[in-house]
Amino acid sequence: MDFDTPLTQARLIRRYKRFLADVELPDGSTATAHCANSGSMLGCAAPGAKVWLSPNRSKTAKLPWRWEMVEVDGHLVGINTNRPNRLVEEAILAGQIPELAGYATLRREVAYGQASRIDLLLEQPGLANLPHSAYVEVKNVTLRDGDLARFPDAVTARGRKHLEELAAMAAAGHRAVMVFLVQRGDCQAFAPADAIDPGYGETLRRVAGEGVEMLAYRCRLSPQAIGVDRPLPIRLDVA
Repeated sequence: MDFDTPLTQARLIRRYKRFLADVELPDGSTATAHCANSGSMLGCAAPGAKVWLSPNRSKTAKLPWRWEMVEVDGHLVGINTNRPNRLVEEAILAGQIPELAGYATLRREVAYGQASRIDLLLEQPGLANLPHSAYVEVKNVTLRDGDLARFPDAVTARGRKHLEELAAMAAAGHRAVMVFLVQRGDCQAFAPADAIDPGYGETLRRVAGEGVEMLAYRCRLSPQAIGVDRPLPIRLDVA
């Protein structure tokens, strides 16, 4: 995914009210940017950090900038949770996620479960040895613990609900796939963040035994583009 224009580097002053971030621009002026991330952003919102912004070109936008990336320990981390679904969609269509290849159609935000919408629904009647539909949920991962990417970065009842609904789809005979998209390039494997939300880790391990497939892919990031890079092993044996 290429940005329309290269991102603008700035300095983070503070992140507050979840969706707002005050930044210092290259000319020394300050501005408030939209932070499209409702999580805690643990380890990714330190005052003084280098951040990268995209211009908010929407005519209805109230803020001139959108916060896209932050530098953590010399590595770029993508914090905009509006990006992962599109990144995974592009990677599927480009054949970069072979586990999800072979489907004729891809639809976004399809209603399913209990008043939920699946991020991506893949369909292909007549597939040999596979259900004709795959329900794909995508989670943005920014938290790093050593060489492990971890999710979630805060307690998430909504995330557990998504796992339960995927398990119901698997029980109904469909493919149900959880994709953890790690928007950073400095992790070597993925594991649930049990220290933050033990209930999520417990649910994740249980539904993995009930037919929900787990995939983790990390990204390559630059101020010009973000792309899916390569798969990561999933460590459900790590607490």
